Amino acid sequence: MLAPAKINLWLNVLGRRADGYHLLDSLVAFTDLADVIEAAPSDRLSLTVEGPFAATLNGEGDNLVLKAARLLADRAGISPRVALRLHKNIPVAAGLGGGSADAAAVLRLLTEQWRVALPVEELFDLAARLGADVPMCLAGRAALVSGVGERLAPAPPLPPCTILLVNPGNPLPTSQVFAKRQGAFSPARTPRLWRNAASFAAVLAEYGNDLTDAAVALRPEIAQVLAFLGTSEGVLHAAMSGSGATCFALYEDFPLAERAAAGVPAQWWRYVGKLVAGDP
Repeated sequence: MLAPAKINLWLNVLGRRADGYHLLDSLVAFTDLADVIEAAPSDRLSLTVEGPFAATLNGEGDNLVLKAARLLADRAGISPRVALRLHKNIPVAAGLGGGSADAAAVLRLLTEQWRVALPVEELFDLAARLGADVPMCLAGRAALVSGVGERLAPAPPLPPCTILLVNPGNPLPTSQVFAKRQGAFSPARTPRLWRNAASFAAVLAEYGNDLTDAAVALRPEIAQVLAFLGTSEGVLHAAMSGSGATCFALYEDFPLAERAAAGVPAQWWRYVGKLVAGDP
């Protein structure tokens, strides 16, 4: 089961609830970069992690993958007897929703394997209990996101784009970025429509990412990544995704993105792929 990386193409913070959760306005899409989740019958619940970013999860005794499996089993009234294997391709604490994508993939996978008959609304309720980003990852489609992340509306069709992802290599916990954010909240707005890739980029630039300044204050190298991407040949738009530290740049074709990727400093992680509007 694929767990695609999530991209916040814009992210505005509209306010903060009494419980501390922030109210958001965001356009979310996905890429063809994905973790992979596999499941096999077992006499107990277990998780094996492998892949390029497996080491970053070492010592994490209870992650969202295990929590998702236990939550679904509890709802179904069964014992979570399954051996899970996670191939970790998405950087951790990178603004790409990797943990949330993994949890959503586990819910989908085990609902099928355990033959759990749940109304869609209940499955999304379970997802929301795991985290604000899990419902949008469970939906797996480009969406206009509001509330604390639980309200999803279909996004207008996205123009075909190639995406270059770049991360300077330092994890950046979401909670730290929100705690660092200062200034007024953004006003709620009705999204403008786009006609093509150029007008799409103009809308993204207008809305921006309200967490960028806070993330740069915590990880100054993000500013270097944005400067590099923003001046690359043929770039339509460059911004930070989510709470960072991963940044992205959009291009109309793959060769332009590949040429930009070739100039990325060796110490930075990079990935060239597709911006995916629907479930990959």
